[in-house]
Amino acid sequence: MKDAFGAPQSLLVLGGTSEIGLATARRLIARRTRTVWLAGRPSPALTAAADSLRALGADVRTVPFDALDTESHEERLGKIFTEGDIDMVLLAFGVLGDQARDESDPVAAVRVAQTNYTGAVSAGLVCAAALQAQGHGSLVVLSSVAGERARRADFIYGSSKAGLDAFAQGLGDALHGTGVHVMVVRPGFVRSKMTAGRAEAPLATTPEAVATAIELGLRRRSETVWVPGTLRMVMAAVRHVPRPLFRRLPV
Repeated sequence: MKDAFGAPQSLLVLGGTSEIGLATARRLIARRTRTVWLAGRPSPALTAAADSLRALGADVRTVPFDALDTESHEERLGKIFTEGDIDMVLLAFGVLGDQARDESDPVAAVRVAQTNYTGAVSAGLVCAAALQAQGHGSLVVLSSVAGERARRADFIYGSSKAGLDAFAQGLGDALHGTGVHVMVVRPGFVRSKMTAGRAEAPLATTPEAVATAIELGLRRRSETVWVPGTLRMVMAAVRHVPRPLFRRLPV
């Protein structure tokens, strides 16, 4: 397999300006990756991201991609696979939204759900079909611990990630035995531009730490990766906290 030992030769990042996506690309380029596709909305940030990876020696290409424009996904993403095999797809796009505002603005709330869930379902299925057609590859889906249990503070975002997580698990089961590996990554609070200005949660992590965990998970052919790993036990306990008590916890 071309993506043996967790070191893909080619990588497609859906969400080309994602800090986790770019940290993962940098880490993989340092190992074995030589071709990188960055899919995202055309912008100076996407151009700068591509240039930064080219400086590391990779052949980097960009492709216009909008999570909300699901009707274009099959054509635009499918075209990438006609250029050659893709060993790994990293689904890294998503938005946090603004919980306080979105609760009173259904249109904004729906946009969060459509980006994080509907857009991911569309793009995920297109890429999964292409990976299956080529007979190998990994689809890595960035979920979140926020999807493990709805919290008062971010239940709109959390519910969208819960849906994405369930979808990715089911997709992994559907693709079992086809040569395509699906890995769900559940980071906790990640210090990044997206979370700037928000109160930091316990066990906070970084894009680089998530990238390291992704590489290790690929090597192990893991189906689920928690970042940091201690969150697995923490969330196992949180899931079983009685609801009346959970409402009173400062989470």
